[in-house]
Amino acid sequence: MAQFTTLTSRVVPLPVNDIDTDQIIPARFLKATDKNGMGDNLFADWRYNSDGSPKPDFILNRPEAKDAQILLAGDNFGCGSSREHAPWALTGFGFRAVISTSFADIFRNNSLKNGLIPIIVDDETHKMLFDLIEEIPNVELTIDLESQTLTLPHGSVNFPIDPFNKACLLNGVDELGYILGFEKQIAEFEAR
Repeated sequence: MAQFTTLTSRVVPLPVNDIDTDQIIPARFLKATDKNGMGDNLFADWRYNSDGSPKPDFILNRPEAKDAQILLAGDNFGCGSSREHAPWALTGFGFRAVISTSFADIFRNNSLKNGLIPIIVDDETHKMLFDLIEEIPNVELTIDLESQTLTLPHGSVNFPIDPFNKACLLNGVDELGYILGFEKQIAEFEAR
């Protein structure tokens, strides 16, 4: 998993509530067991016409989405069925963080295990972020995982993250990698 410390990026606004995992990555793409190319299928039914051509009006197909690493989503992002492919598709596209007022628990857990940070903000901040992006489309936000802050042009807000996932992300390790970090201590314990 890629290490996450700080990130400064432009933001892609997607003001749609209740985006479920089938919208993030349609079920027909779940046969893949490899993350490679998964970003091409992100929001496939919203991004592409039936002939496979890109829909020019969808935000991810527009130039302002290129190289942006933060997605600003509506309420209740990632609801629906459990599928690890959803964070695979988001990270495969290039996103490192998603901001919303709430996330489905399973999606949040799958995201954290795959290096995608789900950032929860209150309703007022959420609305202000959408207004800010409308006013300044190329605005950049900074996420500092160590201090758990989202820095805006006019201040910052804190976001919650549990200590274990924070440690894993800061060190760029998954759960197994975290345990292997104690390999010496485990060997000493077994020897005793």
